[in-house]
Amino acid sequence: MTTPTPGPPATPDAMNEWPTGRLLSTAARLVEHAWVEALDRLGLTHAGLIVLHLLGSGPLSQAELAREARVQTQTMSRTLERLEREGYVARVRDERDQRRHSVTRTDAGTAAWKQARTIETDVFPQLNDGSALREALLAIISTSSARRW
Repeated sequence: MTTPTPGPPATPDAMNEWPTGRLLSTAARLVEHAWVEALDRLGLTHAGLIVLHLLGSGPLSQAELAREARVQTQTMSRTLERLEREGYVARVRDERDQRRHSVTRTDAGTAAWKQARTIETDVFPQLNDGSALREALLAIISTSSARRW
């Protein structure tokens, strides 16, 4: 069985004929790849970036982080384990409740967070009206979410 050889990339003129959904899907995949590669260079994942963001306002418990990130506690545990291995977060047992750990962002975590803040401008093309794109994306997400959930 042979693997099909990909054809030449679509020209901008050919893409003008694509439906908006296909354009959005293609753009999303390309942005996702660039985003993941940029985070990987920092030793982060998308989930790890979310945690570092949430810890910017101060220490939180694993359960609080999971709730804020809208993930299961077990999922958050795996993310925290990786961040802790990388030296980006520290977990300290709560003196009042030995079952609870307080999670904080370390200096290395703060530095990684600050570096990650430039990914958007480093990866995405400069747009004349980025706020209009954001508004359109938020509207698409809101409408699509309402239909789905």
